[in-house]
Amino acid sequence: MRRILVESTRRKQCVKHGGQLERVDLDAVELPMPMPMPDDDLLALDEALDRLAVVDLRAPEVVKLCFFVGLTQEQAASELGISISTAERLWSCARAWLFRELKRTRNASP
Repeated sequence: MRRILVESTRRKQCVKHGGQLERVDLDAVELPMPMPMPDDDLLALDEALDRLAVVDLRAPEVVKLCFFVGLTQEQAASELGISISTAERLWSCARAWLFRELKRTRNASP
């Protein structure tokens, strides 16, 4: 067992296997915020979310939590008290609906 552990450690320290790389705890890394959306796009998205709320009340909530807050679908499901599969389904449908709606809005405007 000792030889196995020693050889494993040597292999990990080898440059070929990433020995020169430093391990970093992902929780300690601060990720940059995404680039802000142009004002026109943000207003169009807000209006589209309002129209989506007429069709389905839960879908805009999932979009708000995932897109604006940055939660994962699992975290959004937990926050809203719904199953993960429901959150995934709502997210998928909402994205498709919003894409179609925003495309229609862009084509309608001069």
